[in-house]
Amino acid sequence: MAGRLAQNTAVHMGVAFLAMGCWAAFANRTHPMPGPLLAGVVQGSLSAVITLVLKRMIESIGRRFDGPASLWLPPLVATVLSLGILASIHALAGTPEIAATIALPASVTAVYSTIYSLALWRGRKAA
Repeated sequence: MAGRLAQNTAVHMGVAFLAMGCWAAFANRTHPMPGPLLAGVVQGSLSAVITLVLKRMIESIGRRFDGPASLWLPPLVATVLSLGILASIHALAGTPEIAATIALPASVTAVYSTIYSLALWRGRKAA
């Protein structure tokens, strides 16, 4: 049962929504409601969608390039796109503390995409 849950995309999206949504609400806690709540819903929704797309995007970009570019380009693109999307949507939503709100989700994106890209790169080198 736990193994199936760990592999379930909807579970991953739900965890991303809750974790990063709660972070965004916390990062905006000093502002009056509904600011923190709106920031949490916006960030949670964005994190769920990014979680759905990120893995496939890293795989796709990595396959298109050879050599070191297939290692460093996927996390670079993922991180830059994530930062741009997060900052833009939060600005449109009126999130009070944009930098604090996106710091953790963007860091998670950078770390995850780097580790996953490295794993894929090593796998291609070994094959």
